[in-house]
Amino acid sequence: MTNDDFAALDAIALAGLVRRREVLPVDLLETTIARIERLNPRLNAVITRLYDQARAAVAREIPDGPFSGVPFLLKDLGTAYAGAPMMSGSRLLRTYVPEHDSELVRRLKNAGLIILGKTNTPELGILPTTESVLSGPARNPWDTGKSAGGSSGGSAAAVAAGLVPMAQGGDGGGSIRIPASCCGVFGLKPTRARTPLGPEVGDIMSGLVVTHALTRSVRDSAALLDATAGPDLGDPYYAPPQSRPFLQEVGMEPGRLRIGYTTRTFEGDEVHNDCVEAVHDAAKLCSALGHQVEEAAPVVDGERLRSAFTVLWAAGCAAFLDAYGQRTSRPVDLEQVEPLTRALYEMGRSFSASDYLVAVRWLQGFSRQIAHFFEDTDVWLTPTLAEPPVSLGTFESTPGNPLAGFYRAFDYVPFTPVCNVTGQPAMSVPLYWNAEGLPVGVHFIGRYGDEATLFRLAAQLETARPWIGRKPPLQLF
Repeated sequence: MTNDDFAALDAIALAGLVRRREVLPVDLLETTIARIERLNPRLNAVITRLYDQARAAVAREIPDGPFSGVPFLLKDLGTAYAGAPMMSGSRLLRTYVPEHDSELVRRLKNAGLIILGKTNTPELGILPTTESVLSGPARNPWDTGKSAGGSSGGSAAAVAAGLVPMAQGGDGGGSIRIPASCCGVFGLKPTRARTPLGPEVGDIMSGLVVTHALTRSVRDSAALLDATAGPDLGDPYYAPPQSRPFLQEVGMEPGRLRIGYTTRTFEGDEVHNDCVEAVHDAAKLCSALGHQVEEAAPVVDGERLRSAFTVLWAAGCAAFLDAYGQRTSRPVDLEQVEPLTRALYEMGRSFSASDYLVAVRWLQGFSRQIAHFFEDTDVWLTPTLAEPPVSLGTFESTPGNPLAGFYRAFDYVPFTPVCNVTGQPAMSVPLYWNAEGLPVGVHFIGRYGDEATLFRLAAQLETARPWIGRKPPLQLF
C-alpha cells in the first residue's frame, strides 16, 4: 500500500492491517512520517517530532491493544510525555520537559498507539484558534488562509489532512469541537471526568476541561474512549460508568430520539446563515431518519453565563502560570507571554476567592437548569460555531487592546462552552460544507453521562451522510 492508501483509512482499519500482518508497524510508521514531512510545511500542525522515540517503540514489543501499531499525535498542552517538550504554545514554557507520562499517555501507549509527535496549540489553549507567537498558525487544510480552530487546531488539521487517523485533543470551552467543525472531522467531548487528567491535577477550572480526540470516524472515537476512559487513582470524582463498551454502541439503533434544535444564541442573536443552514440540514436529516425534531432551547441568562465563565477562565490562566512559577521556583516572566495571556493573568489575580466560588455556584445552578431541559429532550442540536472557519488573524490582540481576541471569541463560540460548564458530552459532526467548500460542523449535546446515545446517533448520521471520503484540497490522493 502507498502512503496515500494508508491515509484514507481510519485507525481501526489500520490496526486490522497490522493484526493480520498485511503491513508491518515500522512500514506504517515510516509512511506516516513521510506524509507529515510532505504536508506539514503547508499546515504547521505538527510542531514537535518524536520520530526517534516512535521508531524505538515499534522496535520493541508493541502492547496488544485495539490500536497496536497505529501512529498517533498528542496535543502539546496538558498531556505530559516523558522526555518531550510540553511548550503549551508559550515562549515561557519552551524549555519545559516533563520527566513522566500523564496517565492518559500511559493508557494510549497500552492501547498500542505509536506516538510520533505533538501538535500545535494557541498559548495555554486560551483562544478558539491556533496561532501562537511561539509556533505560528496551524492552517486549515480546506483553505490554508483560514483558522484550523483551537485550541486543538493542530490535531484537527493533522487528521483532516490525513497525517494520522486520529489525534489527541482537550476541551475546556469547545477546544475539540471547534477545530472539528473548522476542519471537517469528528470531535467528541466526553462527559466531565470520563478520561483522566492525572497525575498532575485532579480537575482544571472546577471541571471545565476534559480530554479525548479528533478522529476521522465515529468508531475510532468510541474505541479510543474505551481505551482511555475510567478514573485514575485519587481522582476527586469520575463520570458514571457506561453500561457496555462505547464501540458496541456504534451501529446500534438509537431509537426514536427527541431532538430539540436552535440556531440562536442565548442572547437571542442570529448566527451566520451557513451555520443556520447546517443546523436546518441536520434537523431534516434526523427527521428523515425517524427522530422527533422540533425547535427548542432553554431560557438562559447569556450575559451572566459569559461573566461567570470568564471568572473561571481568567482565574485558571492565573493559576496555571502561578503553578508553573512555583514548580520552577522563580517568578513568572510576564514578558514571555502574549498580551492577551498577560491581561487574563492580571484579571484572574484580581478576582477574590469569593468571586471564584460565587461564579462556580452560579454555574452549578445553571447546570441544574440545563439538566431539567433534558428531561424532555434526548439530544439538543445547535450550530457548533456562529461562523464558518474565519481568516487567520481574526482573534489578534494587541498591547493596546489585549482582550480584543478574547471577547471576539465569545461571539464565535456561543454554544460549545455550555457543555464544559454542565459537564455534558457533546460532539461536532461534519455533515455540511458551504458554497466556498468549507466545513461547517453541527453540534449535538447529550445528557450527562450519556455518550452512548451520541455514538449511536453519530454512527447513524455517518452511515446516512458519509464524510470520510471528503478530502480537502491540500490532499494529494
